[in-house]
Amino acid sequence: MEHLIELRDVYKIYRMGEESVHALDGVSLAIDPGEFVAIVGSSGSGKSTAMNIIGCLDVPTSGTYHLGGIDVSTMEDDQQAEIRNKMLGFIFQQYNLIPKLTVQENVELPLLYAGVDAAQRHERALRALGRVGLAEKRKNLPSQLSGGQQQRVSIARALAGNPSVILADEPTGALDSRTGREVLTFLQQLNAEGDTVVLITHDNSIAVKAKRIIRLQDGKIIYDGNAHDPRAVVSAEEYQEILGEGEPT
Repeated sequence: MEHLIELRDVYKIYRMGEESVHALDGVSLAIDPGEFVAIVGSSGSGKSTAMNIIGCLDVPTSGTYHLGGIDVSTMEDDQQAEIRNKMLGFIFQQYNLIPKLTVQENVELPLLYAGVDAAQRHERALRALGRVGLAEKRKNLPSQLSGGQQQRVSIARALAGNPSVILADEPTGALDSRTGREVLTFLQQLNAEGDTVVLITHDNSIAVKAKRIIRLQDGKIIYDGNAHDPRAVVSAEEYQEILGEGEPT
């Protein structure tokens, strides 16, 4: 089976004066259709850079990135924009809803930009709102919804494009803990229904809701495996320290 997402030996190097910063330092990873993967790391680990490349918002300095078998690592901006519209659904920490538009109009907006006709826009928006349990709120304005409902509208907006990948960047960052858990449960439900979900977070308690964790540190992958393995939530150094403390004296 062909990987849905595949990064091969990817470097992203930024020039800071006379210095070079390796935001990604030889990263290789593969994600298959139907997976729920959390990419985790602290500030400066490279996770945001990885998200930008996976989301076709940036290109590697070197290495290759294949999305759905297509090499997108050397595409021009307009080509990347087309791939984003067709294959990726984004969920951000800030919901990015337009206050003057209704819930349904917000969900339809990316479809309008993509040139989808009105009848199909309405159908796809209503179906997506039904999946997140907000069809009855379709005529409401965002200000009439709770934070959790607004985030669910942003999820519906991502789903309406029938994306190959749902890319969620700190999706609970603006929510209280209870509402955040509800949103994560919903992402788990979408994955159970067959959607591929890639979650970007710095928070281990959120990352473990995924099935697989890829942990970045200093631009390198230091763990890639089961989300419930203890090594998934600590650095390599911390894990060795834990092992050392557990040894009999």
